[in-house]
Amino acid sequence: MAGSGEDRSGPRARPNARLTALLTDATIEAIGASGARAAGLYMRSSTPGVLRMAALAGLPGALFRPWWRVHVDRRFPVADAYRLGVQVVLPNATETMRRYPQFAAALPFPIGSIYVPVAGAAETFGVLTVLRPATPEAAEVLPARDRLAQLAEELGAAVRPLEADDPALVWDEDPVCVAPPATRPAAVRVGRFRWDPAADLATGDDTLRVLLGLAPDELPGGARALVRTLARDDAHRFLELLRETADGGPSPDGPLYVRTADGAALRVELWTPSRVEGIVLDAGSVADAAADQLPQGMFSLDRLGRIVHANPSAARLLGEPRARFLGRPLWEGVPWLGQPAFEDHLRAALLAPDPVHFHVRRPPPAEREDATGAARGPDEPFRPGDGDWLAVSVHPGADVVTCTVTRSTGRADAAAVPAVRSPVTEVAEAGAAAASPAYRPIVLALALSEAVTARQVSAVVMQELLPAFGGRRLALYLLQERHLYLAWESGFPPGFLAPFQGVGLDARLPGVETLTTGQPLFFDSMEQLATAYPGIPLDAAEGARAFLPLIASGRPVGSCILGFDRAHSFSTEERTVLTALAGVIAHAMEKAQRYETEAALARGLQRALLPRRLSVHPRVEAAGRYLPGTQGMDVGGDWYDVVEAGDGVALVIGDVQGHGVQAAATMGQLRSAVRAFALDDRPPDEVLGGTNRLLIDLDPGQFASCCYVRLDPATGVARFVRAGHPPPLLRHPDGRTQVLDLPGGVVLGVDAHADYPVSELSMAPGALLALYTDGLVERPGGDIDDGITALRLALAKAGAPPPRPAGRWLAGVADRLTAAARHAVDRPDDIALLLACRRGGTGGTG
Repeated sequence: MAGSGEDRSGPRARPNARLTALLTDATIEAIGASGARAAGLYMRSSTPGVLRMAALAGLPGALFRPWWRVHVDRRFPVADAYRLGVQVVLPNATETMRRYPQFAAALPFPIGSIYVPVAGAAETFGVLTVLRPATPEAAEVLPARDRLAQLAEELGAAVRPLEADDPALVWDEDPVCVAPPATRPAAVRVGRFRWDPAADLATGDDTLRVLLGLAPDELPGGARALVRTLARDDAHRFLELLRETADGGPSPDGPLYVRTADGAALRVELWTPSRVEGIVLDAGSVADAAADQLPQGMFSLDRLGRIVHANPSAARLLGEPRARFLGRPLWEGVPWLGQPAFEDHLRAALLAPDPVHFHVRRPPPAEREDATGAARGPDEPFRPGDGDWLAVSVHPGADVVTCTVTRSTGRADAAAVPAVRSPVTEVAEAGAAAASPAYRPIVLALALSEAVTARQVSAVVMQELLPAFGGRRLALYLLQERHLYLAWESGFPPGFLAPFQGVGLDARLPGVETLTTGQPLFFDSMEQLATAYPGIPLDAAEGARAFLPLIASGRPVGSCILGFDRAHSFSTEERTVLTALAGVIAHAMEKAQRYETEAALARGLQRALLPRRLSVHPRVEAAGRYLPGTQGMDVGGDWYDVVEAGDGVALVIGDVQGHGVQAAATMGQLRSAVRAFALDDRPPDEVLGGTNRLLIDLDPGQFASCCYVRLDPATGVARFVRAGHPPPLLRHPDGRTQVLDLPGGVVLGVDAHADYPVSELSMAPGALLALYTDGLVERPGGDIDDGITALRLALAKAGAPPPRPAGRWLAGVADRLTAAARHAVDRPDDIALLLACRRGGTGGTG
């Protein structure tokens, strides 16, 4: 199976039985409530920043192993729903690709999906998600979203008592995979049994009277015999349910669906009068017997990927006796079908509405082996000349997926097989199905496309690389002046990597030699590493390590170290994929270094153009703050200024569209123009009008917003003019704070004949005026009006100014208003803030 190499190290607590029941019930109910094909529930884990899938209904867990673990900072809808506490609705593949290209590449099927956070006692503890048929419009999905929201609310309420006993409720196990309830009733035959828990299954002497049409003497042992007839996974699940019910636990609210070892479907219902009693119903149908007569091969899989029926022709064509695969997952019963390409087709059939048609080569008998390694012969091997190619069609269904198999002379017959194509199908065929390790470089490249700094690149590598291969340690070194410096580390003991900081390229260390030779180094155990490099410090006695060179366009960039907690045998495919991933990482790091060079230039220009100090007036105290963004080109064109204007002061704030050196240069030109007009004490409308015409004449291909205030400190009269800028805020001396929603004109640089109306109001002594750019109040996906309201409330808490100038009082207010923005790691835009306080009487500024 193509999987994530799930790490199994470390102690794990047994899942809470009550929690498990709540989660599985919720996923099953979610399918019915939303008309979905599958549902899952993610929970926080004990690993910081990692969500784990706790329950999955309607899909084989093994086929979806790459999505068992998701980092909360990953650009996936489930991560956004958890981290932001918002519902995410993706009605179709087009919307998914637009908003979450990495997720769309991972599951490139024509489906929709919904994600609803589940709140516990104090915070979000999980996310309920469903995969459902696609719809053209989001409005068609809203009723299903509302039903899921209600279900999530009920689940959160049910989990809160468990949180009272264990506040850090987490999930560290593999997901519990359950089948959804059947959509059609089946013809049944009935059998009853009673189980004495004191006798245990080993000595039970009751008999199961009727089961699958067998006579009583053929199934001695009652429940004991029933358990022995079940498929392995279901036998364990059924036995646990028997014991829990016998120990006084609640009887199941609904039936339990299980399968026998030969693939027959059973429904079991339990209750406890004084001992456990049960009723067993055979859920088979005569359709199976009819299918056995067909000359073409046909087999069926349930929603968990188990083979529930196969006719003799299918067994012959697949080269496997029916007794060996009925009741088993497909990838166990027919191991040679457990290949990435077939898994992609099966995922499509389980999720998408259209049939899937493809060709697959059946290996010769000598290449088909079971789990013990013994060669497996077919019931009836192909005759010489028949060829080993099979034409396979997979037909989706609500309860089962039906597969037909016919002989083919090879891939030349592919044109004869009908195919349903869509843009999403073509994306999948192009290799964007992330479940296969071979496609990991594509998914990583998509994720890295949004990372522009070395730190962002390192964070993406940690989020994508470690879960994909089951690693627990990561270190990234970058080359600077022939020395390697640590850029990122995760999972290593504190201080262990410190001695390696700044090592030269002549050091005999694997992290150095992988870069100087350009060859990756793989060590399946720590013993291998110690033997290859005698005396090298080791951070653990057990584990495995991979050292990958980061080389872009023939130029060495650095090295990457990937660590495992257990010994790990690196397969040929893993080595190939990790080497390819190293190339992707190297190119991203090279791009990040170029970006940071340009960003440093823009930051220097920005600092040079912003005022070093603000103009001083005895009756006006002013303070300004500028914060660059943390995403993309993090230097923009925001600016502020305080200028002497006749016998008063001019307060200015502006925002040039865009980021980078060009935006900073345009900002400098506009600041100089506004300052020149202000020093000449022009009326406010003329100041903005003249600046607007200047920007149009310069034609930089950019526009700007601006707010200009001419304040008379003696009278308190303030004259405002706005050009597409957010409204100022005014805190009155009595604490009342208001948004000054004053009329304004269009942004600068658009219309040479634009008018900028002037508004006038009076500022009393002690009043505080706040001018700001939209980066302070606007968040992606949020309403700017909500941000302005939040800033107004924060300004109201600033308190009245001290009776005399206090030096740092206004600066402290500015720091508090920008505190949250300073600590935000995902600030998409730069921020400017200018505060001005009018004082009574005479005195200096703070």
